Amino acid sequence: MTAATAPGTALPGPVDRAPGQGSTASGAGQRPLTALLLVLGSCSSLQVGAALALRLFPVTGAPGATLLRLGLAAVALLAVTRPKLGAWTAGQWRAVLLYGVSMAGTNAFFYAALTRLPLGPAVTIQFLGPLALAAALSRRPRDIGWVLLAVAGVLSLGLADGRDGGHPLDLAGVALVLVSAAFWALYIVAGSRASAAVPGRGGLAVAMAAGSVVLLPFGTAGAVQVAGRPYLLLLAAGTALLASVVPYTLELAALRRAPRRVFGILLSLEPAVAMLAGWVLLGQRPVPLAVAAAALVVLASTGSALGARQP
Repeated sequence: MTAATAPGTALPGPVDRAPGQGSTASGAGQRPLTALLLVLGSCSSLQVGAALALRLFPVTGAPGATLLRLGLAAVALLAVTRPKLGAWTAGQWRAVLLYGVSMAGTNAFFYAALTRLPLGPAVTIQFLGPLALAAALSRRPRDIGWVLLAVAGVLSLGLADGRDGGHPLDLAGVALVLVSAAFWALYIVAGSRASAAVPGRGGLAVAMAAGSVVLLPFGTAGAVQVAGRPYLLLLAAGTALLASVVPYTLELAALRRAPRRVFGILLSLEPAVAMLAGWVLLGQRPVPLAVAAAALVVLASTGSALGARQP
């Protein structure tokens, strides 16, 4: 799954991240240690959810796993929020539907990339989306410099070879995750507009449902494979819970306890958390060059957040 719209707002996470609806720029409560624990919990939950999704891929395929994740999360959130759809205007519907389309693209291409790339490098490359958007909206040389630093880190990922105990990154996988990064930038803009148009979590719930509808032609054949198979259903439910519902809840709580700039710095740890999760949960041991690349992206994300203008 959380959210930045421009410099001065927080960087979002890789998938299903919602803008900080109801949060303030000043960060009510000012409890950064609690916010740190909440963000680390969110990042960890998100990566565990991605690891569970990978176990679905052999049966459902990446599109089927994406559909299950968004669809089950949408059902859960719709049951909780019960949005009053009849009162929505055409403008609200357009904002939420665009949000849903961007959400579907971000998730679908990211999960497709995970069939070809390790989790850590995939998340590291995907961070180019929000960083590039921040630079485009700012047009300050400093922000462009942070993006170039992140690009240098991502390019160095492709230099890993047998000498480091690794392998060159799959070019198709890199292309897929770059498309996901572009959708993530669109997701940030669309999510900001949707959260302004529809306060609360109702817009998020409907956007997830809309994203699920977009994925139906691509993921239905795989998703139906879990029917009547309790273990796979449990994996799908765990993916939806850990990769969507829990991260959103924890990050919304973190936004209420720290300024959004601090939140963005904390969330910049996500590539490092993803690399650690890939190693611990999936046996994807990172080579030293990949660790250095992730460190550069974390540095660039942190610098971008530190230099952000407050709204």
